[in-house]
Amino acid sequence: MRHTLTTHDGLTLHVTTHGREDAAVTVLLAHCWTADEEDWHYQVRDLLDRYGADLRIVTWDARGHGRSQEAPLEACTIADLARDLGAVVDAHAADGPLVLAGHSIGGMTLMELPETRPDLVHRVRGLLFVSTSSGDLGTVTLGLPDVGSAARRAIPHVLALRARLLTRRERRRTPSIERYVVNRLLFGEPLRLRDAGLATDQLICCPPATMEGFYRDLMQHERLAGLAAYDDVPAIVLVGSADRLTPPPHARRLAGGIRGARLLVAPGAGHYLPLERPELVTEHLVALVEGARG
Repeated sequence: MRHTLTTHDGLTLHVTTHGREDAAVTVLLAHCWTADEEDWHYQVRDLLDRYGADLRIVTWDARGHGRSQEAPLEACTIADLARDLGAVVDAHAADGPLVLAGHSIGGMTLMELPETRPDLVHRVRGLLFVSTSSGDLGTVTLGLPDVGSAARRAIPHVLALRARLLTRRERRRTPSIERYVVNRLLFGEPLRLRDAGLATDQLICCPPATMEGFYRDLMQHERLAGLAAYDDVPAIVLVGSADRLTPPPHARRLAGGIRGARLLVAPGAGHYLPLERPELVTEHLVALVEGARG
């Protein structure tokens, strides 16, 4: 089922649901910055194969992404993403336990939830943090320490400028910069062209305000202290050993902030674990669902 939802500040979100409205557990999957709900398409397929309609699955295009309404620059914040997540839960989750999974900025959205919607924390029975960070993102070198911090900061602004000056059709015809960012910075090995192609097209479709606004907020993201709200909630942190955006030290810092959290490192993988290592991500998502069902 496809739905639309109006946010607290009047934006329209695209939401997709699977499974019964009265299912025992609801899984909510928050996608990566510059992506859309297709970020999780392997996991949705696998969960449907395993549980059918007995599991409620909810995905959505975050504000300023995919089929959701473009957001103004000042509304592109992680706090607003958490408010949107709360609204999605209110409108489309079943009444029972929640399993939350977040990739990159989606994981940061889960970290903000205890501050923005503390009333939902008691329902959370499982957390999957995929390729994400609890803060200190200004130290990330993108694996390009030789180019300097100013050049690294310029990447989202260059992409935003292309989005302003060229139509999507023109960027799809000559996606050299977008393809470089995806192949060089976002993915590890082995690189599957169909997955890189999806990520490239998502990047091409991303509005300039989404690129610049969220980048600005990401540089201020620091939510390590609030993670204690999830102490003793079953939590798994996944990271690729070749992740250049949120590298393994960030995953270790995040896992250390939640009592009982487990950390797993995928050798050779980059930042897009839901696409690069779909079986691994699904395996741990299923483990959390089984725990919540039990």
